[in-house]
Amino acid sequence: MTRSMGKITVVRRVVQGCMLVLFCLPPLLAGWGLAGLFAGGDGEVATPAAGVFFGSLSSSSVAGVPLFDPLGALEVMAASRGLLAASALTGALLVVVVYGLVRGRAFCGWVCPVNLVGEGVDAARRRLGIEVPERTVPRRAKIGMAVAVVLLSALVGFPVFELISPIGAVNKGLVFGGFAGAGTLLAIVIAELLVSRRLWCRALCPLGGTFQVLGRAGQVNVAIDHDACIHCDKCTHVCLADPEILAPALAGEDTIVRAGDCMACGACVDACPTSALRFRFGRPRRSQKGTESGSARSRKDVDVAVTVAAGGIGSPDVPSREEM
Repeated sequence: MTRSMGKITVVRRVVQGCMLVLFCLPPLLAGWGLAGLFAGGDGEVATPAAGVFFGSLSSSSVAGVPLFDPLGALEVMAASRGLLAASALTGALLVVVVYGLVRGRAFCGWVCPVNLVGEGVDAARRRLGIEVPERTVPRRAKIGMAVAVVLLSALVGFPVFELISPIGAVNKGLVFGGFAGAGTLLAIVIAELLVSRRLWCRALCPLGGTFQVLGRAGQVNVAIDHDACIHCDKCTHVCLADPEILAPALAGEDTIVRAGDCMACGACVDACPTSALRFRFGRPRRSQKGTESGSARSRKDVDVAVTVAAGGIGSPDVPSREEM
C-alpha cells in the first residue's frame, strides 16, 4: 500500500535533499568531482576548503566558524584526554545550543541521510509486503550506546564511532570518497528490511542518543487538541521515532509530545485526519491532570512565526523518565 506525502513531509524531503546537495557544492564549485575525485585539468584550481562553506556532518566550517557534532567532540576529548581548541569547542557548543533549543532529534528527522535511507527501506518493505516487529530493543538503549562510544574512545585513544558511522558512509563518501561506515550502512539496511523497523535510528545510533538527551529541552513540539482527537492511531502507525512517545499525549496526560526522542518530523501531523496534531513553540508545564487550563492554552496556542517574532520561548520543565 502506498502512502501520499503530507505537506510537512514534502518540505522535509526537500530539506533532506538540499542538505546532501549543500555538502556536494564546495568541491564542485572548486572544479573538483564528487567522491574525492579530481575533475580539473592541468591548471590551478581552488581548494574546496577555501570557500565560504566546506565540510561534512561531523565537522564543517561556515564563513570561518567551525561546527562539530557533539558526539564527535566528546569522542575527541575522551580520546585525547583533554579539551578541544577554543574554536572547536565553541563550534560544538553552538550545535548543542541550536539543536537543544529547536529539538535535538530534529537532526535525525530533517538532516541525517541514514534516516532518509531508513524511510526508503520502509517504503520498500511495504511494497514487498514484508512484516517485521515494530520494536525489539528499547529506544533508550542508544543513550547507553553514546556513553559506551565515548568510554571506548577514551580506552583506545581515537574516536571510535567515526570509523563505523553510517552517516559518514553517505555524507563523507559522497563528498570525499571515504566509505568507512559502508559496512554499517549495509547492516542497517538488512536489519531494517528483515529484522525490525527503524532498529538503528530508534534504539542503536549513539548520535541519536546524544540528540535524544538534548531533545528533552526542545522548544518545537507536537501539540494535541484532545477534543479533536478521534483516537484512530494513524499517528502511531507513521511515527519514525517510536510510537510510545505519543502515548501520554494521546491518553490525555499531556498537551504535547514531551519525549526527547521526538524527531519533529511531522509525520504524525500529516497523518492526523482531524488536524488534532500541530507544531507549537514552548514546553508548557503539566497540571495535576496532565492538561493545561483553558486560559494557559489560549495564551500558548499562537502561530509559530508570531511566537518567534515576540521572543516567546517557554522554559523547559525538569524532565521525567517519560520525556527521554
